[in-house]
Amino acid sequence: MEFSLFVLEMCFTIIALLCYPVCLQGNPNASPFPSNFLFGTASSSYQFEGAFLSDGKGLNNWDAFTHKPGNILDGSNGDIAVDHYHLYQEDLDLMQDIGVNSYRFSISWARILPKGRFGSVNKAGIHHYNKLINTLLLKGLSLVPLYVTQVSPMYSEDLLTFCVTGIQPFVSLTHYDIPQELENRYGAWLSSQVQEDFKYHADICFKYFGDRVKYWTTFNEPNVAVIRGYRSGIYPPSRCSSSFGNCSNGDSEKEPFIAAHNIILSHAAAVDVYRTKYQKQQGGSIGIVMNAIWYEPISNSLKDKQAAERAQAFYMNWFLDPIIMGKYPKEMQEILDFNLPSFSNHDQEKLNSTGLDFIGINHYTSFYTKDCMFSVCEQGPGNTKIEGFALRTATKNGVFIGESTALDWLFVHPQGMENIITYVKERYNNIPMFITENGFCENDKSDSLTEKTLNDVNRVEYISGYLDALAAALRKGADVRGYFLWSLLDNFEWTLGFTIRFGLHHVDFTTLKRTPRGSATWYKQFIANHTAEKILMPQHYPGNQLGQHFNTI
Repeated sequence: MEFSLFVLEMCFTIIALLCYPVCLQGNPNASPFPSNFLFGTASSSYQFEGAFLSDGKGLNNWDAFTHKPGNILDGSNGDIAVDHYHLYQEDLDLMQDIGVNSYRFSISWARILPKGRFGSVNKAGIHHYNKLINTLLLKGLSLVPLYVTQVSPMYSEDLLTFCVTGIQPFVSLTHYDIPQELENRYGAWLSSQVQEDFKYHADICFKYFGDRVKYWTTFNEPNVAVIRGYRSGIYPPSRCSSSFGNCSNGDSEKEPFIAAHNIILSHAAAVDVYRTKYQKQQGGSIGIVMNAIWYEPISNSLKDKQAAERAQAFYMNWFLDPIIMGKYPKEMQEILDFNLPSFSNHDQEKLNSTGLDFIGINHYTSFYTKDCMFSVCEQGPGNTKIEGFALRTATKNGVFIGESTALDWLFVHPQGMENIITYVKERYNNIPMFITENGFCENDKSDSLTEKTLNDVNRVEYISGYLDALAAALRKGADVRGYFLWSLLDNFEWTLGFTIRFGLHHVDFTTLKRTPRGSATWYKQFIANHTAEKILMPQHYPGNQLGQHFNTI
């Protein structure tokens, strides 16, 4: 196996040196999606990999959290998950069959640095991700005969060969996970020490994988991790005040802002390392992924419109504004005042000099918002000072904002996709965007296969509607460069365990057998309809020198 992979790597290297990309089939002008648009699926290490402590992996915060009784709805954990660690070859075959050209996954921090910077690099973990990345890049890479008259009359040869490009890795440095060692030593995100650890982790990843990974994200949904970890306490490290949740320790009014502050500065530290040591040579890009909810004012009143803006400020802009603009949103500054941490002059310089290359948007749902700052307002989510006094509700005059689903926060509201993209486009000057997650869930606790299980028409309708809304945003000039569906497989869904299913493929959690649903076929056809076949042509046309490096970006 190792020798075969080595041979494939050598073939890929030779092809990469001798080829450049062109498109042969498909009509890019017929689709709103650009010819270089990324269509993929998304995953995370804890939800997919399993291999709990295999090959030198250390404990992370989710390992510790899920092993405490009562934290997960069905009492399960991610010790095995869907065993992607061992079955990734099979899963990559499923991706290749669908026709995706990118795969978003995360590095398990504790798999490569079991004790953070306080221990050694786990070479077995490095080896695993090298195998995964190399296999991805080789998926779909094949030599096929092609008559030159099909390409360009400038060639004098009668016959050339070309190769179809592989699947591009799109990698998150962390997806809610952190080595438990760092939580035990200094409280993880509540300490500024974490900035050094995250910087070191990022440096290791860029060093070992950056020659092949061209898309990096520092964090996945830090807004969710902070709110659920330090405000409501339903995620690790389970810290909150009694008025917000059931925790033994914590301060919901202060700790979320401290943790967020350290995450923002950790992002800047990682980007600084990439920009100064790696980016010029490796030629990649780096961003961050935010959970993005569309907040619709419940009325046309100025107060409710301002409430919707406050809701965004206290949720998504909380992180994006400092990273892009160097300061917290004015709504947060006005309401929180001294409870909001401040950036030092050094911090300010670092933020201004690092920024990001793109914004990842995880969008699933929308809510109505109602003003609670200047209006009489019932109690409910959002109606507190630390949330901006903007009540979040799914109903207006007794009618839901969209069709309800198996999750109490997920409502089918496709126009929210276009709205949130437009909002980000206008607020942040149309910085390149990727839809890094979007998907539909069903409540199916059974492992048995039925026609209803596999014929997932509701999922197809959801995906279709949201992709239509994305296409509308593209036609209006939004610079969106990719779409990643959540997810290829049913998997471990955090505190809900295995009770909720998001997969294009049904997974029997006992046998781990993967079976395609109707949505997998639908997504395959959609990708085929909206992409041109990308190939690599030999680089011997006039003006180009043999051996110039191939770059897939």
